[in-house]
Amino acid sequence: MAVDWSRRGYHAQRWAARGALTAAALAVSTPLVYGGLRGLLLLVCGIAGVGLSAAAVWWTLTLRGPLRWVSALVAVCVPAGLIALFAVTLFWSLPVSLALWGLAVWSGRFALRGTGGGQAQVRERRLPPPRRPVLIMNPRSGGGKVGRFRLREKAERLGARVVLLEPGRQHDVTALARAAVADGADLLGAAGGDGTQALVAAVAAEHDIPFLVISAGTRNHFALDLGLDRGDPAACLDALTDGVELRVDLGFAGEQPFVNNASFGAYAAIVQSPAYRDDKIGTSLEMLPDLLTGQQGPRLVARAGGTTLTAPQAVLVSNNPYRTGDPFGLGRRERLDSAALGVLGVKLEGAISAAALLLNPEPSGLTILTATEVVVEADRAEIEAGVDGEAMILPAPVHCRIAPGALRVRVPRRRPGVTQAPPRLDWRRLRKLAATVGRTAAPSRLHRPYEAPHGPRPPAGPHAGPAGPDGRNEPAGPRSGHQ
Repeated sequence: MAVDWSRRGYHAQRWAARGALTAAALAVSTPLVYGGLRGLLLLVCGIAGVGLSAAAVWWTLTLRGPLRWVSALVAVCVPAGLIALFAVTLFWSLPVSLALWGLAVWSGRFALRGTGGGQAQVRERRLPPPRRPVLIMNPRSGGGKVGRFRLREKAERLGARVVLLEPGRQHDVTALARAAVADGADLLGAAGGDGTQALVAAVAAEHDIPFLVISAGTRNHFALDLGLDRGDPAACLDALTDGVELRVDLGFAGEQPFVNNASFGAYAAIVQSPAYRDDKIGTSLEMLPDLLTGQQGPRLVARAGGTTLTAPQAVLVSNNPYRTGDPFGLGRRERLDSAALGVLGVKLEGAISAAALLLNPEPSGLTILTATEVVVEADRAEIEAGVDGEAMILPAPVHCRIAPGALRVRVPRRRPGVTQAPPRLDWRRLRKLAATVGRTAAPSRLHRPYEAPHGPRPPAGPHAGPAGPDGRNEPAGPRSGHQ
């Protein structure tokens, strides 16, 4: 007798949904029942404390002098006091509640896994190795990773020509990449930060030749989202002999390409300061009060699709959207080929707006959306921007766009891979899944036997094809590869 594993798996998901709802209810009720009225008062105090802490952070960033340090003390002491108060008052019920909540999250994500909205895999293509690869390497990036991992030596052993950027000299990376293509390069690569990667990638996309990412920078978020090993940049060179090709998108802020993001507003203004490189924290604390309160910096207006953001303190436009529903996946992108820009805008009008960011599930001060084009305007002729971490001054308005599938990226066939984003907890879907019973819970009609509306199954006609896996006749003739 055949076993329908799909149906059994669906039943397991239903029971996991029921377990998640039960665990969540127990996680909330356990400290309330144990603490009684004290537990309810603690809950109120906890909510108030979170709001006060967020407001104190806002005051820390927007005030100067003694009031700033008092606010910073409040921002640190209030959460610490709440944790101590909860631990002393609730005793064993607090860790039990946290454990139940962890069980609820795990069960809920297991229940929602496979019910739609999964991450799409980027299609890989096997192509012959390049014959004349040219790699541009910055020996200063990442604290000297090019020399530490002997990237030049390994690349040359694999047949690549290496263009080394000399320390202390200004180099036109775009011109170097174009000269390499004119000399017959059939692959361009870059070992350096994301800013260098973007410049070389744009030339590769312009000439429709593959691009090789070597994670020799400090952070290399683009390499991370491609599934490359940032801890071993030498492993990226395996793509020269045993690689596959991916088609991904490329972003542009005006004429400037970016593989990660372009930022406007407070952060972009801070990184323009000559003192920022030597004293990041001190420079930020000095400039943020005027930037966040609108006394300094341009007044921005960002238009994305049908949405207009007026006077935001910060706007981040990314090459494909970042994860926002998973706190452990912040800063990661599920896809690089969705043909959409991610847009994140922040507009805070005071301490109350800052508190709402944590207390309100959909705060008005935070805008998250996707668009194919974003226009950033200002009340001046030029806008300060941070493009893949590089400080720039761009003429206003700045038109940000996405070039779908413009970049051919060659990566090693074996690589750590991109972590799968867990399903976002949707309690409404969990309730519906938990409430399904009997035949209404069937995972798919393909697992049900064929039942004609009236009478027996109709006979095969002259144009009917062979019976399919569910017992139905399929039409003859050519079929699409996607059903």
